[in-house]
Amino acid sequence: MRILGIKKWAVLAVILAGSIPWDANALSFTVTDLGTLGGNNSGGSDINDSGQVTGYSYTTGNSAAHAFLYDGTMHDLGTLGGTLSEGYGINDSGQVTGYSYTTGDSAYHAFLYDGTMHDLGTLGGTGSSGNGINDSGQVVGGSFTSGNSAFHAFLYDSVNGMLDLGTLGGTYSSGSGINDSGQVVGYSGTSGNSASHAFLYDGNMHDLGTLGGTSSTGRGINDSGQVVGDSYTSGNSARHAFLYDGIMHDLGTLGGTYSYGNGINDSGQVVGGSYTSGDSAYHAFLYDGVDGMLDLNDLIDPLSGWTLGYARDINNFGQITGYGTYNGQTHAFILTPDTPPAVVPIPAAAPLALLGMGLVSALGRRRKSVQI
Repeated sequence: MRILGIKKWAVLAVILAGSIPWDANALSFTVTDLGTLGGNNSGGSDINDSGQVTGYSYTTGNSAAHAFLYDGTMHDLGTLGGTLSEGYGINDSGQVTGYSYTTGDSAYHAFLYDGTMHDLGTLGGTGSSGNGINDSGQVVGGSFTSGNSAFHAFLYDSVNGMLDLGTLGGTYSSGSGINDSGQVVGYSGTSGNSASHAFLYDGNMHDLGTLGGTSSTGRGINDSGQVVGDSYTSGNSARHAFLYDGIMHDLGTLGGTYSYGNGINDSGQVVGGSYTSGDSAYHAFLYDGVDGMLDLNDLIDPLSGWTLGYARDINNFGQITGYGTYNGQTHAFILTPDTPPAVVPIPAAAPLALLGMGLVSALGRRRKSVQI
């Protein structure tokens, strides 16, 4: 029986009343500080089912930021010759994708790391970024085309190289995530670049629409084809995280105007970030079909010293990565559930098959990120 929500509020009510000290046995998550590569800051971007994490960290002296792979120790993945790199996606084999500046920092390219950092090139332009990777080693991302006249989503594999996925009619698109069936999620400009919409690609690029506003972005996809992202609502007065399963569901916020959905696991749990009431703070959240949107700061020991600012991904064991503030510095974290909960996914409003979507075989980013 899932009692997470009941237990959480009951314990917090007693704590606020001052009757008893914090009960460690009632904690929902334990926080692991992933540390840094010698610099002040780090951030987690993606986590696989083994609990390995990729992201970025500043190196000693804060003169450079490098992609890392964390497996109990933070390993520096280096660069393609330049000063900056960042890991955005990791699969269950520990392969990592992201971007790195090349020698002289004259360009940035998508990479695939499998013990060695491989340059995946571009669609003809000077920049590309790998944003997601599945267990087959397929990479999705975005790249400038020849002459840097456009920026298009791509799908890369070792046989066919980098395939241009096109757009929804505009001049730009970017792939954000890919599942093990090869379905790709991202965003694209529509005709005339009049709007930017989330898409799902399965051999064809499908426009997922919006929550009533002019813009939406797809950021993550699970193996059931459920998509998570965020969209402006009617009148563009607010932007909310969504879950798409044939219909785009508004996941709301933690009380503020904006929320952003980043990662989703196969149980339909969603993580991201949201402004709190009055837009006074920005906190990491966990959403599921039972408890709704929960502030992850309410689910850790209040004496831990952490403020969890942004959740980037969640694996199938409920472990979450992202970044938060600890001792005045921004650090990558892993949250591990003390007892992995039984989660009831949101019921599908309409099977994706009815939409003709057959199967085929990082906002809130830190300032130097180039994922677009």
